[in-house]
Parts: sequence; structure tokens; C-alpha cells
Amino acid sequence: MKNLRNNIASYNPKLSAAELDFALQFYEKVEVKKGALLFEAGQFVKHFYYVEKGCFCLYLLRDGNEQVLEFYTENDVFTELYAYLEEKPSSSFVKATEDSVLYVVSKKDVETIFDHSHQLERFGRLSMQEHFLKTFRQAVHIRNRSNEERYLRLLAKRPDLFQRVPQYLIASYLGITPVGLSKLRKRLANVS
Repeated sequence: MKNLRNNIASYNPKLSAAELDFALQFYEKVEVKKGALLFEAGQFVKHFYYVEKGCFCLYLLRDGNEQVLEFYTENDVFTELYAYLEEKPSSSFVKATEDSVLYVVSKKDVETIFDHSHQLERFGRLSMQEHFLKTFRQAVHIRNRSNEERYLRLLAKRPDLFQRVPQYLIASYLGITPVGLSKLRKRLANVS
């Protein structure tokens, strides 16, 4: 809970300890086993998630194949924002790729938290804004970079993922096949 407290406080230094305590009382600690789904396409998304420990992947199913859109690891806050805000069924899935621990807060409780103080509402606005920008940047990045550039960027920014998730999920995230990822890695190793 200490990491969650620090995460919330990082968005707004004006938050008081009392406001943080008020918000934190609504978060529920949940343990999730590797392979378990948090939600799937067609379900309504009514929670925000904070990763205390572990790894999750957000993906779509396209022609029966998983198309990974994002990975969430320690200290990440996430949800499927469109489905959450619009109260529409999800178009994606979120699956644990490791045994994980989350703190979960419901949409109803989020509204209670935001109604409690302007500072908590500011935290919510800034965290949702950050989530949206991260998603937008990733979409632009995938579209405008070569396979090699995407791979090298991921390796530089999130090297831990290569040890934590199966290579086929990394390949999917990069928008290439597992064979393509293997060839790319081999080619880059030979260049070094």
C-alpha cells in the first residue's frame, strides 16, 4: 500500500495525508494467478487497477490471434479507458502474465474519492490524462517506426519485459511475428 500511496501523491504534492488516507480506504488488494483474466471483450470495465507486483498484458483478438497493445508492471495504473469512461463493453482482454498483486478501486468509489476533495479530483484527472497520452504515444510509435526501431526502443525502455513475458507476446506488441522477432534479434546480435 505504501507504493500506491506514493504513486497517488506523486500526481499532486498538495494532497494532504488525510486526503490520501480517505482515498486509500477504497482500494482492495487482489492476488491474481498467472494466466487469469481481469476482464475480457464484451464485459463492462468498472475498475481502475494499480500493479503492486506482477505483469499484465492488454490485448485484442484479431483473427484468433492475440494482438498485444500494452504491458503493465509494477507501479502502473490502468484500465481500458474508453470502456470505463463510456460505460461500454470492453473490446480488449487483460491477462496476468505472472502471479501478481493489484490494488483495485471501483468506478463508484472513484467518484466518491473525487467528490471528497478538489486535490483528489486533480489526481484523477492527471492520472487519466497520463494513461491516455501513454496509449496515444504507443499507437503513434508503432505506426511510425521500423521493426528494428520498435524493438530497440522497447529493449531500452523496458528491458525487464524480455525476461518476464513470452517472446510471442513481445513479438505481438512490436507488430511482428515470433519468427520475425527471432530473425531481428539474431541480425542485431551479429551486428554488435
